[in-house]
Amino acid sequence: MAAKSDGAVAAAGPGPEGAAGGSRGGAGGRGEAAAAAGDPGVTGAGGPGPRYELRDCCWVLCALLVFFSDGATDLWLAASYYLQGHRTYFGLTLLFVILPSLVVQLLSFRWFVYDYTETAGAPGPPISTKDSGAGGPVISTKDSAVTVRTKEGSPDLGPRPEPSSASAYRRRCRRLCVWLLQTLVHLLQLGQVWRYLRAMYLGLQSRWRGERLRRHFYWRMLFESADVSMLRLLETFLRSAPQLVLQLSLLVHRGGAPDLLPALSTSASLVSLAWTLASYQKVLRDSRDDKRPLSYKGAVAQVLWHLFAIAARSLAFALFASVYKLYFGIFIVAHWCVMTFWVIQGETDFCMSKWEEIIYNMVVGIIYIFCWFNVKEGRSRRRMTLYYCIVLLENAVLTGFWYSSRNFSTDFHSLILVCVVASSFALGIFFMCVYYCLLHPNGPLLGPQMPGCICPEAPGPCGPPADAVTSPPRSLPRTTGAERDGASMGGERAGTPTPPVFQVRPGLPPTPVPRTLRTEGPVIRIDLPRKKYPAWDAHFIDRRLRKTILALEYSSPTTPRLQYRSIGISQELLEYETTV
Repeated sequence: MAAKSDGAVAAAGPGPEGAAGGSRGGAGGRGEAAAAAGDPGVTGAGGPGPRYELRDCCWVLCALLVFFSDGATDLWLAASYYLQGHRTYFGLTLLFVILPSLVVQLLSFRWFVYDYTETAGAPGPPISTKDSGAGGPVISTKDSAVTVRTKEGSPDLGPRPEPSSASAYRRRCRRLCVWLLQTLVHLLQLGQVWRYLRAMYLGLQSRWRGERLRRHFYWRMLFESADVSMLRLLETFLRSAPQLVLQLSLLVHRGGAPDLLPALSTSASLVSLAWTLASYQKVLRDSRDDKRPLSYKGAVAQVLWHLFAIAARSLAFALFASVYKLYFGIFIVAHWCVMTFWVIQGETDFCMSKWEEIIYNMVVGIIYIFCWFNVKEGRSRRRMTLYYCIVLLENAVLTGFWYSSRNFSTDFHSLILVCVVASSFALGIFFMCVYYCLLHPNGPLLGPQMPGCICPEAPGPCGPPADAVTSPPRSLPRTTGAERDGASMGGERAGTPTPPVFQVRPGLPPTPVPRTLRTEGPVIRIDLPRKKYPAWDAHFIDRRLRKTILALEYSSPTTPRLQYRSIGISQELLEYETTV
């Protein structure tokens, strides 16, 4: 069976297993061994695992405070413009509040509908179990009718008995109440608030429950945190970023001492942008078992880094836009097109389909207008240095053009604004250096680097194996006519007959390479290559895959481990597809 692009989970069988993916959280700088010794292809479960701490709860409460302060100050400012008779300013301010909120609420409600809708004709996901040969069952799912096969020694994961009419009626009533509540919440534009509170509730439940339910609630908390971080990232760069530039432009255009309300609105938008970027990176690192979690000290350093860098960028935009409105629009569109093309050339692998990936790259292009955002695996030092050199040059040119239109001899206020732009950018670079040199999860930049993931028991390097396939190929190689005729290819002698298209492949070698396998607990094997960091794992962005994993995890007596497809299976599938 060929690899599915929709996130279906493939049936497990004997054979080499590859790069791991799992729900391992390390909130607050904590972590656990996500792979057993000598088996970097399997995510760990069964130990004490990560715990939800009170500082995680405080982080969510601070995120709620930032969310409400940003929205409240924008609405208050819009009402103030309306009462003062500035209808244009009122319309623009309100537009940047309502339109992004509607887009995010529709996306959030769509996720809720998919997560809460049951599959027609089946009480749950199709489940099958069989012996993995390593002391634990292997759980797999298929997009077909329910299939339950159990062997001796494997836990019974069969369908539950049909509920009585009274319990079915109560269940329907509860579902109706949940639907009504969620509809009301999203109509009130509070979808992110609900998800923040739900993530905090699930985290506290994981702290209070027993071991089995604790892991289940922790997984669900990580999924909810990933959802709300992605929604907030989209909303802040559609709402807070343009709102920040608009209000700063109005402040510069009016001149004199700034009013209190516009200053509060710009400050709230700036803090919201910086906080959302740091929170997104923290949740992303906490969700990956191949990366060390981000500590709260590192998160605060990221907040300060983005705070000052975005402040300098936005103020340079506002100064230029206050004099050259048309040219500012041309500059923004040109910069966005260049950045989007740059991201597309990097061949990102964040989404599950081509069109979703293009839309994601366009959103990242908007983010690159204001700040740096890593979207590619590997060392980002050169790319980040190039980006900030471009930003420094643009800030200097924009500020210089604005300053050239002022009166140099009498306007001392303009010189102060130029110094503010330069000093804010310098502070942003300073805190970026503090983060990478002192607070990066992998260790100091100039000192010894620690492994990317946490594998204290593993003698070898952490993370996926070196031969793991982490992204599907862009195209498949074709067989040329010379190859079909037996021409020399790759050092083979001309005239050598090519092997038949369909043939019985040899099984595993009689003396395989010794490899220590982890034997405890069930394994969920996913017929997809694992995505590279900084992308989310497939079970975080594919709703069907997440839904199935949660159902299997809840049905299993112990927390399952996740295994993604390895290069061995991928090569065999690609060779079969190519020859056919």
